[in-house]
Amino acid sequence: MDRKDFLSSVKDGRMPDGLSPALRSLWLDGKGDWQRAHEEVQEESDKDSAWVHAYLHRKEGDAGNAAYWYRNAGKPVFRGGLEDEWTTLVETLLNQAS
Repeated sequence: MDRKDFLSSVKDGRMPDGLSPALRSLWLDGKGDWQRAHEEVQEESDKDSAWVHAYLHRKEGDAGNAAYWYRNAGKPVFRGGLEDEWTTLVETLLNQAS
């Protein structure tokens, strides 16, 4: 699956099978469901989920909590826009999955 396929699935409202928790979270966020997106990653312990968790708290406006999750993910705080970060996350995680 590539970014185009992922974006099409968001538009169509059909979550693809076999997505990691981090990608499921991004898919839900892409549909505008921040709460379910957050629930999807909050109990996960992998670095990808921590990175998505950081993004979600940054989107929420909770910079302190976001910084904590960026540290857990081993990533610097993202300095670009939220849409740019979402796209970066999707592309990176899809590339890792293929």
